[in-house]
Amino acid sequence: MGKEEDSSEEVCLSGKEKCSSGQPEEMLANLKVSIRELSVTVNEQNQRKCDVKDKLQQLRERIVAEGVGVSLQELIPLLKSLKELEKQESEVRSNCNAKRSALEDAVCDLEERVAKGSDGEIPEEDLDVLLVDSLDHLTSAKKELAATLREIVSLKRQIDDVPCQSELLQYERRFSELNGCIQEKLQQTRKLYGTYNALLEIKDLMLKETSLLNSIGSQFQDVIGTSAGRVKLIDSMEGVMNGIQQKLGKVQHGLQEEQKFCDTSKEKYTAAAAEQRKCNNVLRTFEEECTKNDSLRSQISAVNTSDSKERIE
Repeated sequence: MGKEEDSSEEVCLSGKEKCSSGQPEEMLANLKVSIRELSVTVNEQNQRKCDVKDKLQQLRERIVAEGVGVSLQELIPLLKSLKELEKQESEVRSNCNAKRSALEDAVCDLEERVAKGSDGEIPEEDLDVLLVDSLDHLTSAKKELAATLREIVSLKRQIDDVPCQSELLQYERRFSELNGCIQEKLQQTRKLYGTYNALLEIKDLMLKETSLLNSIGSQFQDVIGTSAGRVKLIDSMEGVMNGIQQKLGKVQHGLQEEQKFCDTSKEKYTAAAAEQRKCNNVLRTFEEECTKNDSLRSQISAVNTSDSKERIE
């Protein structure tokens, strides 16, 4: 604004001088040139203002994109509190220094009075009272200073506890590694439990088969001699056969369920692989576009630099 007023005053002075010389056309031309220069200056100021606003908006977007908005919001009030406590600390220190200087002056005064003996001997009771008051003031000042220092230390520790961006990335990487290890251990544990259960079922079946064969071998000669024994043997064998068929049906049903789960997992894996290929293609296209954008920006900056040099020349 100061430059514009100076230029307008110069224009008015030049206009008056040229009016007095009787050259209105030259005065009008000079006024137009001055107006044009002022408009160019205003446009440059507006452009700088827009650039500053754009940089501020980019900075805010960068803060939001990097995910440090929450930490920054927690950090700002802590820094404000720290500044306030430091200010309070300086005030307390100044008060303590003032009190100390006052007490030192009082001690010097007492020493002078004792040395000169102007008022005669000073009673010991007055000295004790002054000494107790001084010690009380000193103790209270030390307590206030210690409390302020403790608050400052606690705030500094809280600020140090807020993790920075690199620490957050390191934590995220470590958590992902631990998650991968846990998932691998879980799969191994499930596999071992499945093997254990299968072996346990095989053991039960073998024990049942062994007990059945032992019972048949021990009672076969006694049962086969009579018709009722043969019928009972046939019925028991049919019951055993039915139990085996039921067990076989359960095993086949479990096998079918496992096969369905396997097919579903294969379909999910195929869909995930297709999605990953699609994401890779999109990422590759994005990187190419970023490269093109960088090259265009470099070309534009080079053109702007050449234009600015030409204008300066």
